[in-house]
Formats: sequence, C-alpha cells, structure tokens
Amino acid sequence: MHLEGRGFRFCSPSRMLTALVFILLCVQPGRGQTCTEGFAYEPRTRQCIDVDECRTMPDACRGDMRCVNQNGGYLCIPRNLYNQPYRPDPIVPEPVYPDPSAGFPNSFLPSPPRSVEPSYPRVISTAQCILGYTLAEDGTCNDIDECETNSHHCNPTQVCINTAGGYTCSCTEGYWLLGGQCQDIDECRYGYCQQLCANVPGSYSCSCNPGFILNPDSRTCQDVDECADEPCSHGCLNTYGSYMCNCDEGFELASDGTTCIDLDECSFSEFLCQYRCVNIPGSYSCICPPGYYIYEDGRSCEDVNECDTGNNTCTTAQVCFNFQGSYTCLNPLQCNLPYIEVSDNQCMCSAENPACRDKPFTILYRHMDMSSGRSVPADIFQMQATTRYPGAFYIFQIKSGNDGREFYMRQTSNVSATLVLSRPIKGPKKVVLDLEMVTVNNVINFRGSSIIRLTIFVSEHPF
Repeated sequence: MHLEGRGFRFCSPSRMLTALVFILLCVQPGRGQTCTEGFAYEPRTRQCIDVDECRTMPDACRGDMRCVNQNGGYLCIPRNLYNQPYRPDPIVPEPVYPDPSAGFPNSFLPSPPRSVEPSYPRVISTAQCILGYTLAEDGTCNDIDECETNSHHCNPTQVCINTAGGYTCSCTEGYWLLGGQCQDIDECRYGYCQQLCANVPGSYSCSCNPGFILNPDSRTCQDVDECADEPCSHGCLNTYGSYMCNCDEGFELASDGTTCIDLDECSFSEFLCQYRCVNIPGSYSCICPPGYYIYEDGRSCEDVNECDTGNNTCTTAQVCFNFQGSYTCLNPLQCNLPYIEVSDNQCMCSAENPACRDKPFTILYRHMDMSSGRSVPADIFQMQATTRYPGAFYIFQIKSGNDGREFYMRQTSNVSATLVLSRPIKGPKKVVLDLEMVTVNNVINFRGSSIIRLTIFVSEHPF
C-alpha cells in the first residue's frame, strides 16, 4: 500500500496487507508559504486553515487508491480497505502477503462483519496506528499531542497547534509568517489608529493629539471641550482640537492667551473727551470741570447756567450774570457824579452841567462772556449810532482797557463799527473796555462822544 500526505510522503514495500507493517517517512522540503504546508492563510481571521487536497488536487491518489483529507495533509488508501468494517477482535489472524509479481489485488478478503462502523479506516489492534496516532491499551488509536510532548518541529518564533493526527505551526495574533519565521505586523502602516499610532511587538497602541481623548474603541479620537473647564477669564470658543479665548468690549487678550486686560482708551487719543478722559474697566468716561455738565454725546462739556437753575449766591438786589463755566453777581448800577442814572444800565451827563463839558454824554454798560483761547481774528461786538444828525460823521475807537492790544475797532459803515479780537486771551480773566463813538458835525461845529463800557468775562476753559 502507498500513502501520501501533503508535506509528508509515506512509502511502503510493494507487498501490503490490511495492517501497516512498515512506514518510511520521507520529508519534502518546504516551499516558503506563509503557513506550514497543508494550511492556507486566511486574511480575515488571520489564521491558518486546513487545505482539502482531495478537492484541490484531482490526481492526488492514483490507481485504485482513495484520497482521504487529513488536517494538514491527506492519505491514499485502497478503496476496498477503506470500506472494510472494523472489528476490535483481540485474535489477530496471520497476515497473508500477496505475490508481488502479480501486482495488487483488486480487493481484499473481507473480515467477518463488525457491529460498529468506524468513521475512518481502522486496522486490527495488533497493527500499528497511522502517523500521528498511538495505540492505546484498549486497541484504539489515540491522537498524539505533538505540542504537549514537544515532538513538533515548529521554530521558536512559531506556536504549535495540535490537530487530529498531526499539528500545525502558526503565529500568534499580531505576527505573520514570512520565510518560516513569525515577524511582527506593523499595524501603524495600515491606518488602524485615527491619529497617533505606536507599534509594539505583536500589537499596537493608539493615542491622540493634544485637544483630543481616545474613545472606548481605543482607535478613534474625540474632541475635548476645553471650555467646560472655563480656562478663559471672559469668553471661550471651543474649536476642533483646541479652543479660543475672547474678551469683552474694552479689553484685550493678554500674551498668555487666556486672561483679558483692560484697554486704556484714554491713551489712544487726546480728543476722546473735550475736557478730561478717565479710564474705567472695559471703557472710559469723560468728565467736565465745575460749572459744566456732560452733553448728550458723552464727551462734550456744556455750561451750567447757574442763574437759571438758581444754584447761585446772588442776592435779590443783585443781578446774576452767567458766563462759560461760572457766573457773577452784578451790583445795582451806581453812576458817579456828575453822571446820573437814566436806566438800569446807562448813566448820562447833561450838557447843561458845566462839569460834563469834556466828558462823554452817556455811558452804557454791557457785559459778555468769551471762551479762553478763542481763535482769532474774531468779531465779538457790534457798535452803531442810534441817532443820526445831518452833516455829522462818526468815529469809533477803543478809549481804554486795551493794554495788551488784543482788540481793535473796524469801521463797517459811516454809522457802525465792529470790535475785533486780534489775539487769543487765556482765562479766567475779566477785561473792561471803553468803546467810544465820537460824533463830529462841522456844520454846527459840534463834537461829542458816547461810551459803551464793555465787560468781558473770559472763561477758564476753551469751551
């Protein structure tokens, strides 16, 4: 009988009986498969599975031999022997060897019927078991665990897996068979991890970039909502893998990227406020000096009219005069002799009085206010003759009070003139000017004058 197995070849003498008498092991050289010969690598399960040579090799057995697949190989057994029933009879008949010159017989003499039909051919108890099995005391053939008895030929990098009648050499998870050796699989090359991957012998380890945490599947990463921990002093905006801090209006982000510092808006420009800028957290405020209040625009200063609000110290006999930033109390008019009072604001010196001959005929009292540092030139006051005489002409001039020469008179017509500010005046200051209008009539040989005593209150501030 002639038996063959993939990876192993069994040869026997030409004469064969029902029992195997002699087994010659012939080892064929390996062909460098990823699994041991007789097994094929299954990528999905990453395991070596048995190859059914009886299906894949049509001519595995020749002649009247039947192919029987084994785990890791196959056997060629005569068909009549394969169909013989098995009888565990302790009495073994003397084997009769056929004449080798006549070739193999077409059939063997059948043994007496047995009560149990085996699922695979068995030989009588005195015969040796096929390779990979050992004879037990009860006459049955038991599988040899080559892995446990260390009778396998797997190299140190491989793992021995016992099979029925044999064994197979495989690799543990995370390794694959290359050139007969189990080599580590670099899982990182195949994108097993979503972000960071570190290969380790037989396995791999995934990790995530900063701003992410590893999911329970140990492969994918999910974004960390850093804003939940309130890392920003004001506002926080979560982004993919990070976060951004923002600040309320009036603040700017500090160099650490998380805290907010106040902006000093007052340092940006000196024109934010008309008078003074005061920085406050997140904003600024404009203030005005005493005598002013903040206008509707929030930056301009508006004069407080103390005379209208009643917030003044003037008596009932006095007259309250308001000017920019303050006020003054004017006493009742008192005319110096030889002048007499003709109205609340006018004194007159009669022409019939010899003492009035060289004096102005009338003195009219006027008051006005002016901002400090007012731009020049500026027309600030108008004078005009109220009475006209035929043949008369008028001369307008500043009689007194213009010591610093800040003013001059500009004649605008033959009966009028304008007081012009030619130099800016810094306040607070009170300026009293006597503006004279001289009337000349050569027809009747007349010359006379009138005075407007103009009091100017210059404010402390330019508004």
